[in-house]
Amino acid sequence: MNIKSLLLGSAAALIAVSGARAADAVTVAEPEPAEYVKICDVYGAGYFYIPGTETCLRIGGYIRYDISAGNRGSFDGAHTFDDLNGDAQDTWHKQARFTLRTWTGQETELGTLKTFTETRFNFGNGSGGVASNLNGGDNTAVSLNFAWIQLGGLRVGKDESAFNTFIGYAGNVIQDTLVPYGDFDTNVIQYYFDAGNGFSAVLSLEEGAGAVGTIDSYVPHVVGGVKWTQGWGAITGVVAYDSNYEEVAGKVRLDVNVNDAFSLFIMGGYGSDHNLKKPFPEVALAAGDRGFYKQWGGNWAVWGGGTYKFNEKTSFNVQASYDDSKDFGLAANVAYVVVPGFTVTAEVDWARTDHTQFGNWTGIDADKKNAVGGILRFQRDF
Repeated sequence: MNIKSLLLGSAAALIAVSGARAADAVTVAEPEPAEYVKICDVYGAGYFYIPGTETCLRIGGYIRYDISAGNRGSFDGAHTFDDLNGDAQDTWHKQARFTLRTWTGQETELGTLKTFTETRFNFGNGSGGVASNLNGGDNTAVSLNFAWIQLGGLRVGKDESAFNTFIGYAGNVIQDTLVPYGDFDTNVIQYYFDAGNGFSAVLSLEEGAGAVGTIDSYVPHVVGGVKWTQGWGAITGVVAYDSNYEEVAGKVRLDVNVNDAFSLFIMGGYGSDHNLKKPFPEVALAAGDRGFYKQWGGNWAVWGGGTYKFNEKTSFNVQASYDDSKDFGLAANVAYVVVPGFTVTAEVDWARTDHTQFGNWTGIDADKKNAVGGILRFQRDF
């Protein structure tokens, strides 16, 4: 055997041994491909698919900071006691709020399955009577404002009354309830109908809220509404039955889009009050002869106002209101979009009443005929 044959044999043996050892080596698994979040544009901007499901989710909300001053009667200022002499006096009313919102959507054989939630966390120096405004912070105000499920046209859960949401709020001002137009928080069972040609309708069974508004039996409050929407605006009407006091209230509204920059609205309300004026139950009298829906004074009330957009950043909003009890409200503001998602609003409010016992405000300023206040609001939406 020559040297060349010996070298070739040795090499073959080494290769065989190496192959045997390789069979026993640990195999490293390849990483699974990453599952990236997929955009869902079926329900609008901001939605994404929850990984592994057909459900689309959107998370949003806002952070807000309000600085306000003025008469407590217009809900703008606050009261406190002077630390040196104990005298009651006015002070700034400041409030910070963080609001978290979630939306979901999914297509099913029975229609679109949707949910919406809104939770608000507040910190402020109070807005109630003197006893609750001692220059201290209130970090306990957390509220669940919305939590509903909707399948097709059927909606159940925590919402605001269709008496307000279906017909629309009273303008783009912060203090739109100087003359109130109905209560808000309630549990609901609702059905929405959309004919697809601008005609829509709603039927809502509601529980109400508060000492006066919550139903006192198994009979719910009932709200019904119809709306016709076109490019020029909309005509809407709602009627509500208050099962506690067996009273009826209604509102009609006209919205007009004058052009791309200018829009106007006018809304009128009328409600019966025969049972509200009875001496029993006393809780109705304490609320100023007002049930859950007819929150305004007397039988009738009217609200009107509009919005004018000077440009993409700046808009002017105004609202005036008056009711049968001679309560008057005027609110006007200028809203400026500093950068997309961040808006600063400066508003001035004036409220007047010719009576004090059942006016739109109580407490220290209950004896005042006029109340003036202002609000500076910073809000970051996301």
